[in-house]
Amino acid sequence: MHTMRVDRTQKNSRLMSVRAASRSSVTGLITAASAALILSGSWAHGQEVKVGVQLPYTGVGAENARQIDRGLELYLKLNAEKVKPYTIKLIKRDAKDLGGASARIAVQELLTQQNVDILTGWYDSPSAIASAPLVTAGKKLAVILNAGTAHITNLSPYYVRVSFSNWHAGFSMGEAAARMLQAKTAVVGYSDFAGGRDSLAAFKRGFTAHGGTVIDEIPMGGTAAVPDFTPFFQRARDKKPDVFYVFVPAGDFALAAIRTYHALGMRAAGIKLIGPGEISQDSKLQAMGEAAVGLITAYHYNADLGNAENQHFVAAWKKEYGADAVPDFFAIGGYDGMAAIVHAIHATNDKSDANKTLAALRGWTHDSPRGPMTIDPATRDVIMNEYLSEVVMQDGRLRQKVIGTIERVKDPCKELKIGPCRIP
Repeated sequence: MHTMRVDRTQKNSRLMSVRAASRSSVTGLITAASAALILSGSWAHGQEVKVGVQLPYTGVGAENARQIDRGLELYLKLNAEKVKPYTIKLIKRDAKDLGGASARIAVQELLTQQNVDILTGWYDSPSAIASAPLVTAGKKLAVILNAGTAHITNLSPYYVRVSFSNWHAGFSMGEAAARMLQAKTAVVGYSDFAGGRDSLAAFKRGFTAHGGTVIDEIPMGGTAAVPDFTPFFQRARDKKPDVFYVFVPAGDFALAAIRTYHALGMRAAGIKLIGPGEISQDSKLQAMGEAAVGLITAYHYNADLGNAENQHFVAAWKKEYGADAVPDFFAIGGYDGMAAIVHAIHATNDKSDANKTLAALRGWTHDSPRGPMTIDPATRDVIMNEYLSEVVMQDGRLRQKVIGTIERVKDPCKELKIGPCRIP
């Protein structure tokens, strides 16, 4: 395989749908948040800054949330001198029930009872969507560490996202499948929830724009439990596409998908498995075994990236959390999110004016373990590289080998002004 390097500034969720809150309950929460606003104040020299964190520390998502939380904590430990003269107090609340209700309650408490200066977290997109009215009423900088549905940053002027949009990887993989892998036909299999449908649309747009044809779209169940993927993958096998693009949640879903692909002999049949980085999650990769060899993904991070910042980060992670511990894209969301927060604190001394804090992050650039990243001043979403990687066996371990890089990718959904991604 050759390396494709494209400098692109052109047009560029995960987990369960959210029940809309009743109008009266949302109004009550907004009123409570508004009443708790601190109308004046500043980050005095050496002052404690309270950062409210809500993540699913228990229940579904807890294992991945632990990666995010460790990323937050590790940045503070490794960059203690950068934090000074301030001290940062993390006030953590459990958004245990994915779907939005728990996150909304946690955000309300952090704003009205804890009077936090900055908000962060949002593991799943429904939680970020449900929290948006409170974030707007609370008038606090809110840094999204994971939730990937593309239009989320349009829902509150105080949202800044350091993680990704599902369109970053989906659209990039679609382009690469057609241009680099020379695929003419594709089948898409996706978990049937907002994030999966977002990824389907992104891949399809990128693939067809370069001459590819999606010959089947297969919804593969919801996210409440890992389904038996066999009938879905068999349907894809019977279509005999050049590539099979799969989007499922990270963790056990991805493990089951990889094993099903192997069990059905799809690689031997000449069908290449591709997808976003959820299906090659670093912290789960070794458990996939030889079945994962040959898997190609597009994503903004993997633990095998060779840049110096990432090598330092991975070594520090192992020193802090154990030799067998591996950081993944959840971890990098927490790590870079805390970097953004520290920058915002130092850039403004007025905690009562969230617009000043936001201004400090518009156009902010950061030398991340993922590579260079920037916050788009127009969308408050991240601009970053997407790495095309192939899983290989090296020295008895599975690794992700970069075979191409698409540089400075903006969220294509917003660049193309698709549906709710249009900037209001």
